[in-house]
Amino acid sequence: MLSRRTRSAAALLAAAVALTACASQSTTSAAPASTASAAAAPAPSASAASSPLTITDPWVKTTKEGMTAAFGTLVNTTDADVVVVSGASPLSPKVELHEVVDSGGKMIMRPKEGGFVVPARGAHPLQPGGDHIMLMGVTEEVKPGAQIAFTLALEDGSTLEFTAVGKEFAGAEEDYRPGTDMGEDKGGHTGGGDR
Repeated sequence: MLSRRTRSAAALLAAAVALTACASQSTTSAAPASTASAAAAPAPSASAASSPLTITDPWVKTTKEGMTAAFGTLVNTTDADVVVVSGASPLSPKVELHEVVDSGGKMIMRPKEGGFVVPARGAHPLQPGGDHIMLMGVTEEVKPGAQIAFTLALEDGSTLEFTAVGKEFAGAEEDYRPGTDMGEDKGGHTGGGDR
């Protein structure tokens, strides 16, 4: 009898541990659904644990050279708005927070004035054709499954560190390279919006 109860208790404990592990990965997963098997999700960093923000499903568009962009969903876990003011990555000497806007019938990409505002207890999507983290002059090829480190600086002085996964993406036909016919802003950056 005691042995059956012990086995039942052990089985319940194992199920609880498995459910807890799944729940914690859903808010810090670094792999988009399509590449989850290619790369395991890293554990949240110390700064992510103390940051008012988390990011879900962070990924970077694959590229051989030039420019690329990072995407995901920023999630605010506090009762006050949080502002992302800048970004950094060892993959690029120049990282900017960008938006895509309509300018005279052309979709253009430009730096986002004021940064990304993530509402209290809310989320802010970073997606192709919208707000994104722009990497210019990437220092190495980004292949599918590559692990790319990022640090976002917040207005309050805290940071969010995370790892994004390289992902092939052809949807909306964005092109983050100069000289395309997708529209150009005063800074010479090309646009890439939903078409």
